[in-house]
Amino acid sequence: MTQNPYLQQFPDVMKGKRIMYVHGFASSANSGTVSRLRQSFPEATILAFDLPVNPHEAIELLKSKCEELKPDLILGTSMGGMYTEQLQGFDRILVNPAFQIADTMREHNMMGKQSFLNQRADGVQEFYVDKPLVKEYREVSEQCFQVLESSGDEAKMEENERVFGLFGDEDPLVHTFDLFCEHYTQAILFHGEHRMDDRSFLNAVVPVIRWIDDKQEKRQRPMIFIAFDAMHDSYDKPVSSLVKAVMHLIETYNVYFYAPCPTNCHAYMDQVQTWLEKYISVPAHDHVVFTNQPQLLYGDYFIVKGESPEMMGSVIEFGSDEFKTWEEIIVYFDRLGGQ
Repeated sequence: MTQNPYLQQFPDVMKGKRIMYVHGFASSANSGTVSRLRQSFPEATILAFDLPVNPHEAIELLKSKCEELKPDLILGTSMGGMYTEQLQGFDRILVNPAFQIADTMREHNMMGKQSFLNQRADGVQEFYVDKPLVKEYREVSEQCFQVLESSGDEAKMEENERVFGLFGDEDPLVHTFDLFCEHYTQAILFHGEHRMDDRSFLNAVVPVIRWIDDKQEKRQRPMIFIAFDAMHDSYDKPVSSLVKAVMHLIETYNVYFYAPCPTNCHAYMDQVQTWLEKYISVPAHDHVVFTNQPQLLYGDYFIVKGESPEMMGSVIEFGSDEFKTWEEIIVYFDRLGGQ
């Protein structure tokens, strides 16, 4: 396999485990996402199958493969995200899931003769979409959320914790963020379009896969808290190398962000959340703490700006003589080697 210079390898993530990829409409098991998974997680087994065009056959094939192979994680994109939601009982990531695929087909010229975007094992290059097939897609997509809604509260809560939804903020085809939020809580926006590229895979998908692997392994990483005022400049832009540092640190540490909690100032809290979603994106999901008493937080390291109250952990003062830049902070943590 040719190595992609834009991707990194994470040999310790999902090591010895099975990741099943469910491809999107008109794609195949030879999609670029499969290559990204194999390069990024070389110690994992990546499973992918050419799905039948008929959606009833496709979902039955996937359920059969899940029963046979017991994947540790299922990742589905677009149409594959719609199928993946229905594979209950597994940790799952849905990327731009096409829950309303029948409507998407009609609205975006997916009727008539279509060509597969990637080579398939059977050599077939074209297929045809007609009204009866669209009806079948509607029937299958309407099964989404059904098992979840019929479950008891405890089972529903457990299932909710196993499903992440990732949604590109510039997706021109599928807009199912609100629909996902009606049923699940772990909905995350990332900067990207409908089709995944190297950047969205590395910055959005990889962090979630790491979270899932940590949870499965009950792995406790050292914890870093970063003060919000150490992240932005006077123009409300990220400080130089801040984003690079965060993406580097999350490979080894459990990183949280904290900011003050002004009395009755929801506008400020929304502003902080919006800033973090824009510049930090997925790694900030569910990792933001608002507090006026940061000294009560317990962590291994605190990255602060200026003087701070005594913390329950090692304090790193950004802007000090020792840590003038985020590049120096990166070097410091590299020397620690994950300790």
